[in-house]
Amino acid sequence: MAEYDNRAMMRGAATADVGIDQGLRAYMLGVYNLMVLGLAITGFAAFGLSRSPELFYQIFSNPILPWIVMLSPFAMVLVLSFGINRLSAGAARVIFLVYSLLMGISLSTIFFVYAEGDITRVFFITAASFGALSLWGYTTKRDLTGWGSFLIMGLFGIIIAMIVNLFMGWETLNFVISVAGVGIFAGLTAYDTQKIKEMYYAGDDGEMAGKKSVMGALALYLDFINLFIMLLRLLGNRE
Repeated sequence: MAEYDNRAMMRGAATADVGIDQGLRAYMLGVYNLMVLGLAITGFAAFGLSRSPELFYQIFSNPILPWIVMLSPFAMVLVLSFGINRLSAGAARVIFLVYSLLMGISLSTIFFVYAEGDITRVFFITAASFGALSLWGYTTKRDLTGWGSFLIMGLFGIIIAMIVNLFMGWETLNFVISVAGVGIFAGLTAYDTQKIKEMYYAGDDGEMAGKKSVMGALALYLDFINLFIMLLRLLGNRE
């Protein structure tokens, strides 16, 4: 009888593990799908606006609109980061998609700075690198929690250096920023993937799971975009 009970418990545990694995896969797939949708919106918006010189000129020649385009995404990140508990999952998803559109408008300027061939090449390099790093972050048994504080400090260091270089215009510092940025956002890709994976909880209802998916997609989207920009600064040839 005891042996039967033990076997039943083992079968129950195995069934629970399978359910958690399936739920985790569905959760991560939702995160990646939303991230890819955001990237697609950004890409189409950037490319489409670069092909409409008159509309581009109307936006960026206006004394106010460029500031709105540049600051609105930042404001939306703050809304999602600090207001996610007060938002519904659907509202958070809409804000993320609008954010992706505004980022695309802002990034349309790269088509007037770099050759299209360089942009395409760096995009595929970024996609391959991001995929490998995210896969490693998802599958590794190593705890990456300790990376967080180091990477965040590095990120703030890059931001400060970029602000300083706006006034100095040093090419050497620009190169250092780009190299450091690639390393930091590569690390953040793996770190965020593991963190997003650990956020999964089988007991979450659909609303909570949806909110977590949006925040996970936002984190990975930002990692991808910034890794792409840093690689483009390193590998792209300015026209």
